[in-house]
Amino acid sequence: AWGLHRIYEMVINTDPCYAYLLASNLDVDQKLVMAHVYGHADFFKNNLWFAHTNRQMLDEMANHATRISRYMDKYGYEEVEAFIDRCLSLENLIDIHQPSIRRLAARPQERQEDAHVADANSGRLRASGYMDSFINPPEYLAEMRQRAAAERQREKQFPVEPQKDVLLFLLEYAPLEPWQQDIVAIVREEALYFAPQRQTKIMNEGWASFWHSTIMTRHALSPDELIDYADHHSGTLATSPGRLNPYKLGIELLRDVEDRWNRGAFGPEYEACTSQAERARWDRKLGLGREKIFEVRRIYNDIGFIDEFLTRDFAEAQQLFSYRYNRRARRYEVESRDFDDIKR
Repeated sequence: AWGLHRIYEMVINTDPCYAYLLASNLDVDQKLVMAHVYGHADFFKNNLWFAHTNRQMLDEMANHATRISRYMDKYGYEEVEAFIDRCLSLENLIDIHQPSIRRLAARPQERQEDAHVADANSGRLRASGYMDSFINPPEYLAEMRQRAAAERQREKQFPVEPQKDVLLFLLEYAPLEPWQQDIVAIVREEALYFAPQRQTKIMNEGWASFWHSTIMTRHALSPDELIDYADHHSGTLATSPGRLNPYKLGIELLRDVEDRWNRGAFGPEYEACTSQAERARWDRKLGLGREKIFEVRRIYNDIGFIDEFLTRDFAEAQQLFSYRYNRRARRYEVESRDFDDIKR
């Protein structure tokens, strides 16, 4: 759990999801963790950013381990391990959107044809007779020729355009041995598998915490477990100045979205209201909160979630200020309450 020296569970995004629970957990902890796991499993299965992940990744990783073991036996443990370390230092240099889209590049023949046209015309505009010197003055033609030369020079570069997926570029063009190519492919495949988890850390943990809190307080908690549950739950959501707790931010922002859509506290009419007292009392009794948070769970990642739903009112209510440490006073102090700075 966040901020503790103890891992209560591990959930694996497969089909079905597998979860490993710490055997020494108290019974109340096991119930809490199982409820938390259900939240993660639901998020894995229904969030758009996980739609293209390999649901049989456990089998795939076992296959990866077997191949790596064979390379170590053949080429030596230290050489293979050193190469894996170099690959892992680049594992974040991938195109995280690659599984969902197809990037199209101009074919070499098309670029060559464009270059020939540029050479032939040099930017000359169509004109006839005496008008040519006015339509195509020498300084204009010289500038066009310089641009064409710069474009030809750019196309001589390799690659022509910056590559977002560095690991894929190395896989296709780097002078590697076959076993090294395979390791690069393995590291890239696993990096793409874990990318959605990095993109949705706040939402994923917030969603799981929202549902473990709901399930425990409404259905699973017995009276004699209340104190232990409250202690462990509050420890998971604890925050400190200058530190972001994804569990806390995620669950509170989901609760805020549910509350706002239940009250109808959104849209042009609400945004146009400048009275804080009236905004606090605002209640159109729409009851759309639960529907809205399921929609949010389905569509957003962390960037979109925060950009769309983290409001000034929420930041002030949660005291999401910018802090700095005052060495003279030996304590953290609020450095900025500026909402735009906080949101960035």
